Amino acid sequence: MKDQPTHRYFCAHFLHHRGRHNASTRAADTSVTPHGWGGQLHRSPPRRARPRLLPAAAQRAPHKMAAPTLSRRCCRAAGLWDALRRARPPGTRHVHERPQRARGAKGLLAEQCERGLFQEVFPAQGADEQLEALLEPGRPPVAVYCGFDPTADSLHVGHLPAVMALLHFQRAGHTVLAVVGGATARLGDPSGRERAREPLEAERVRAHARGLREGLGRLLENHRALFWPAGGGRPLGRAELLDNAWWLGREPLLDFLCGAGGRLRMGTLLSRQACQARLRSAEGMSLAEFLYPALQAYDFLHLHRHHGCRVQLGGADQMGNIMSGYELVTKMTGTDVFGITVPLITSTTGDKLGKTAGNAVWLNRDKTSPFELYQFFVRQQDDIVEKYLKLFTFLPLEEIDHIMEMHAREPEKWGPQKRLAAEVTKLVHGREGLESAKRCTKALYHSSVEALEAMSDQELQELFRQAPSAELILEPGMTLLDLCRKANAIPHGPSGYQKITDGGVSVNGIRVTNPETVLILGQHILKNGVSLLRIGKKNYYIIKWLQL
Repeated sequence: MKDQPTHRYFCAHFLHHRGRHNASTRAADTSVTPHGWGGQLHRSPPRRARPRLLPAAAQRAPHKMAAPTLSRRCCRAAGLWDALRRARPPGTRHVHERPQRARGAKGLLAEQCERGLFQEVFPAQGADEQLEALLEPGRPPVAVYCGFDPTADSLHVGHLPAVMALLHFQRAGHTVLAVVGGATARLGDPSGRERAREPLEAERVRAHARGLREGLGRLLENHRALFWPAGGGRPLGRAELLDNAWWLGREPLLDFLCGAGGRLRMGTLLSRQACQARLRSAEGMSLAEFLYPALQAYDFLHLHRHHGCRVQLGGADQMGNIMSGYELVTKMTGTDVFGITVPLITSTTGDKLGKTAGNAVWLNRDKTSPFELYQFFVRQQDDIVEKYLKLFTFLPLEEIDHIMEMHAREPEKWGPQKRLAAEVTKLVHGREGLESAKRCTKALYHSSVEALEAMSDQELQELFRQAPSAELILEPGMTLLDLCRKANAIPHGPSGYQKITDGGVSVNGIRVTNPETVLILGQHILKNGVSLLRIGKKNYYIIKWLQL
């Protein structure tokens, strides 16, 4: 269990007593290597790094590692303190009015703790002073990294909290390093797994890594182009896309074992919960999986030496690996570094969203269309949508409060869900992707003839994945009854005939009750050669006409 009294003191102290360190009296941190400004995306070439030991005189003892029970859950305390801070005397506001937040400048950590994006900070005892001071406005930019193993060729919604954390650091002017695990993916991260991952061939991992780099590049570019105001006066931090195969793939085994391997303690690695659970299982744990935390720790060391990286981001299930990286970097360099975890996204049943659970919502259009991504967020329930607005958008908290206030007055409009879906779809697929999602939504759920006629072939193919489709040839005198039967939309016989006469069938949003109605171009068949057939209230069929 978490040490709740200590945790609450930390977050209240951190969120409400920042600013007591004056930046003008603090010497510049020369251990940070700034990489410039301007928000340009850089793909760094491979560089080789070998572990090197500092002379004994130059080494100093690292901070004592805090136990996992002392790691701080910022989000919970932020919510408790925010509720107390915003409380008003009874009778001063309407029943649906949400309290106004106190305005004023906030540090990056305080703001993201309040949004619930930053969950735990490690080491706990240094977060409220050293890390806050390191990230204080006016200080040199800090390099921050997060790793993404290419176990598939696309990112998914479960990766979004980590991506959003990187983007918030970039918006604060810091350098962000998105690291694709082209080397570590071949071992497989044992965290949270009951059995070993299926081994991936080297060529397949390389193909997956290319897909992840492309996906990360799109997110960074969409953010820069659509969510960062041009000429706003505040520069966007630099972003780099890296692959740990560029250094781990070239590191001699003996050099690694004699350098980094000599500084990592077996007892610490064996004490990790993921390791203990696997060792107790019938399958056991392979040496490759056991060494995964060591390789991830070496990533942190390499990025610290070559990019000045001081902060590692990861999911809540990555705290053990983050602690290993902290231990290695502090022992080999003597520099204070930090780790921050972000929440895991789960389904309504509590399963982690992702490829392993089979419930991934992908961020690649070839796997999940903009329409499907948009609908995923539109369908979120009221009890989760406010949390997702804070995690997955850049909307100010005051605006989110207003959106939820309006939703309390007009819940039938699904305002928060639509805004959430629009913001995420625009970040992932750009402005055209969002327009595509809206066109498909109007065509499928609002029977919009204009939207249906404006859809491209790609959008029609994406829409076919959601609704049954059929390709038909228009024959002379073809009737509505013929159409419905050829599309297998109604049963043969009297029951199908009666379905039409009872008003249960519409074509392009127009109800047709005469089964013998002859199909007419421009009315039942649109200019783009498509018909939208609806049976009942929810059963849609997309008809694409051939040889018109």
